[in-house]
Amino acid sequence: MATADESHDVESAPEAYHDLLERAEKLTNLEMASMALGWDQRVMMPEGGTPARAGQLSTISGVSHDLLVDDEVGEWLAELESVDLTDEQAAVVREMRREYERSAEVPSELVERLTAHQAEAQQVWQEAKGEDDFEQFAPALEQLRDLHRERAAAIDPDANPYRVLYEDSQPYLPLETVEDIFEDLRDGLVPLIERIEEDGRELPSVFRDPEYTYDEADQMALSEAVVDLLGYPEEHGRLDTAPHPFMSGNQFDARITTRFKESDPIDALTATIHEFGHASYQLGLPKDEYGNPLGQSRSSGVHESQSRFWENHVGRTKPFWELFLPRMKAQFPHLEDVTVDEAYAAVNRIYPENLIRVEADELTYHLHIILRCEIDRAFVEGDLEVSEIPAVWNDKMEEYLGVRPETDAEGCLQDTHWSASFAVFQGYTVGSVLAAQLDATIRDDLDVDGLVREGEFEPIWEWMTDHVHRYGQRYPTEELIEVATGEPLTADYFLEYVEEKYGELYDL
Repeated sequence: MATADESHDVESAPEAYHDLLERAEKLTNLEMASMALGWDQRVMMPEGGTPARAGQLSTISGVSHDLLVDDEVGEWLAELESVDLTDEQAAVVREMRREYERSAEVPSELVERLTAHQAEAQQVWQEAKGEDDFEQFAPALEQLRDLHRERAAAIDPDANPYRVLYEDSQPYLPLETVEDIFEDLRDGLVPLIERIEEDGRELPSVFRDPEYTYDEADQMALSEAVVDLLGYPEEHGRLDTAPHPFMSGNQFDARITTRFKESDPIDALTATIHEFGHASYQLGLPKDEYGNPLGQSRSSGVHESQSRFWENHVGRTKPFWELFLPRMKAQFPHLEDVTVDEAYAAVNRIYPENLIRVEADELTYHLHIILRCEIDRAFVEGDLEVSEIPAVWNDKMEEYLGVRPETDAEGCLQDTHWSASFAVFQGYTVGSVLAAQLDATIRDDLDVDGLVREGEFEPIWEWMTDHVHRYGQRYPTEELIEVATGEPLTADYFLEYVEEKYGELYDL
């Protein structure tokens, strides 16, 4: 993998900088320990382990918070304000100052309560979803909202709480920028979807056979095959299952999960490729910067650009299916007569009637995100009661997608996010838009389709590492996007991409 052009000069740095780096490494180690415990809770922990796990995570968060807001950290940061630093050193100080300032007024007791409740809410959500019972989850959700609002008020009592929470996961990318992108997407996608439904040809659905079910062991074998093909290193990762697919880890240990749908193997396959994309970012971060901001990913939106790039701009392309269809046929012999064109069309077919975000096609996906952001914001800002969420959710699904969930498990309980955080869904659309922008840029340098067709994925991964991963948090979000693509974030490339791709697929 590529390395940064400039080395991170530590030796010549002042003592306060060394002290700050040492504190950053301790905080990173605690964060990674917490992440490992969270991974275990969602993948392997027995159901009865939640009370102890909540206490463990709460304790770690309290210790981390105390280390971050310690008076010494404030003194080091103040001392470094007047020191001439290299660009890399200045970036580390900038990120540590941001974290310090966003935490200094938040009581440790609140941090511990919030973390413990997040762990408990995760278990409650899993049980409520399994039993299709939103009322079971509602009290935990309301309490979590109140705790997040309390934390937001401590960070900035004069700011809108939703905006404060948004800045947790999307630093240095104004909310107004994302809202403008949402408007551009709504204006472009809704008419395109309508044209497809009214005038588009019927695409095959060769992987969805009502008379055939796909065995989970076979689907896991297929998922293992695809990550092996993409170059996912066994010594630095693992593939498991979870109720909601996710990635967890760092540049040494980046684990992914998937889940299976017996009626459609594409669901697990694309989820696996998606999570591989997240892992590729973590594994592409500079290993010698582990423990400080230069070795950490930039934001959830940038992270999502990597997963959406690999899922959509690699895994849903015709060259990929020229390469991978024989492997799929070997796993599922009843697909022997499926052609590459049929497979390519099937994995890109839009399903406006689909209820589930993680199973959504590239077009309707963003309508799922927009409705979540609207409900999310209204709830955090106090304009929506927790008891109203199921009905409002269903109404918006009907308004935006023309379908109405019959159960809460298919509606407002489908996502795990509200068992932990709010104001995070924007990252998915930011990621999709940025993925298209990166795709347009990488194709100026590489024959992406040719590499995919030949199964040569390393140059693609190396390009992403060279243009995105290696910088860690060296640049603020907007600046990183310009460094990587040559221009500010825009929805133009995504809209051009889907207009061309789906116009061709549906003969519009």
